Amino acid sequence: MKIGLLGGSFNPAHKGHRRITLDAMRALDLDEVWWLVSPGNPLKDGAGDMAPFAARFASARKMARRAPIRASAIELELHTRYTLDTVRGIRRRYPGHAFIWLMGEDNLEQFHRWRGWRDIARAIPIAVIGRPGYNAAAHATPALGWFRRFQRRPGQAKNWTMWSLPAFVLLRFRPDPTSATSLRARDPDWFRHMGRNVP
Repeated sequence: MKIGLLGGSFNPAHKGHRRITLDAMRALDLDEVWWLVSPGNPLKDGAGDMAPFAARFASARKMARRAPIRASAIELELHTRYTLDTVRGIRRRYPGHAFIWLMGEDNLEQFHRWRGWRDIARAIPIAVIGRPGYNAAAHATPALGWFRRFQRRPGQAKNWTMWSLPAFVLLRFRPDPTSATSLRARDPDWFRHMGRNVP
């Protein structure tokens, strides 16, 4: 299977996550996308508005319904907090699948702060999904200065399983204005309406 991995806090998951996931699936010819609900993002430690994991997982599972999207608690199972460890753990556990990492352009802006970011790029192909307002900042980042020579054209996106690594593609879709920040501002107690059970 060809599987996209989209990591995030999903605080909460929303229709913007779903839309970019389905768009990426079409562009990359994926069989599934796994939403990796983070137990705790090292770059967001101390965030006072982070809902409990169970509520964030439940929101991801609810938003993924009736789509080839799987909400995953694998980082909790693997006891990983860093993307590099997660990618290595997933590839060991599922050696028969092909994986591509999906991330928003806002994450590209801080990618150089991720632990072992060059090793991540050498371990898995990456699809960066454009986000309005982040283009200039993301393209001035130290990571892209190193990464730019490995960029593939969007027309090659469906061939990602044959790329030699490092490799990344920048995909642009019709933007969705939904944001988790605005949803939390409108309903700070959103997580109290979600289930408490984690499979």
